[in-house]
Amino acid sequence: MPRPIFATIHTAALSHNLARARAAAPDARVWAVVKANAYGHGIERVFDALRSADGFALLDLAEAQRLRALDWRGPILLLEGCFDARDLELCSRLGLWHAIHCNEQIDWLAAHKTRLPHRVFLKMNSGMNRLGFTPERYRAAWTRLNALPQVDEISLMTHFSDADGPKGIAVQLKAFDAVTHDLPGERTLSNSAATLRHGEVLAGRSDWVRPGIAVYGSAPDFPDHSAADWGLQPTMTLASRIIGVQHLVAGDTVGYGSGFTADGPLRIGVVACGYADGYPRHCSTGTPVLVNGVRTRMVARVSMDMITVDLTPVPDAGMGAEVTLWGQSSGGAALPIDEVAQAGGTVGYELMCALALRVPVLAD
Repeated sequence: MPRPIFATIHTAALSHNLARARAAAPDARVWAVVKANAYGHGIERVFDALRSADGFALLDLAEAQRLRALDWRGPILLLEGCFDARDLELCSRLGLWHAIHCNEQIDWLAAHKTRLPHRVFLKMNSGMNRLGFTPERYRAAWTRLNALPQVDEISLMTHFSDADGPKGIAVQLKAFDAVTHDLPGERTLSNSAATLRHGEVLAGRSDWVRPGIAVYGSAPDFPDHSAADWGLQPTMTLASRIIGVQHLVAGDTVGYGSGFTADGPLRIGVVACGYADGYPRHCSTGTPVLVNGVRTRMVARVSMDMITVDLTPVPDAGMGAEVTLWGQSSGGAALPIDEVAQAGGTVGYELMCALALRVPVLAD
């Protein structure tokens, strides 16, 4: 029998969450962001559930090829554009749209020989200070692109750094509008947080929205809001089973470094899951977990292959009992991935993307 740990991808939840993002921006078209192998879910597994999207956005040329191999003929956007002049040949062949965020990418495009001109997305650095042209340099970049025969249409793009928090989007939106107000072209401004939190402000101003983490059932502004607050459903469940039970008395310790000490009689379950499966190593005593759908807590340190859980709330649980590390139990009880991530000092994005190759993945 194989080790009893597996992940399940909930395709109906993916479709639901995409529809939720669309409802939050009813006047815009929707990119389904599938970078990082669809946030660890697998492009091939999520494709049918997300094919109602108007386009797919990602980073990697190989992932774009996988989408075309799935017979997707709609738009695909390279969010970081090309990494080398030679990438433009594949953009031409696959009909990829791509971001332009620096002068070198414009130089490559100017030297590229193509029969069909490219659709490009000119990115403004409106305050994120990662990729893009500063507002002072943006119009000059637009003018250069507009003069190239290799360019068909220029769309305008930026990315909000604080859409998920109190600072909001006002400063960046003002910087973007000041430079682009009279430029033609479609706009794409909104990530998940901007789509859900600032939809009223951005209504009619963003032709495309780019929901990423929201599509995968995680709240972009947790803990201010939970996934349930936004009407999102979990799309990934990591589940295992109890493979051993220990009966402790006061003073007994558990795990490496004796990281937990029982203060009285305690029954604990040993679960086949550890950091080598992608479970966050920095989780500690108190991290929530479900046993047979009942919420309890992890105790002691996370090991490579095992964690230990308090069985006090589930006295009937023993060998083989179902353990939900995040996601949804077979009985329907939910453990939000954001809560587990918070306990490990990280975010739900990382847990999804860090699922280990040794964990079997199913799709329902």
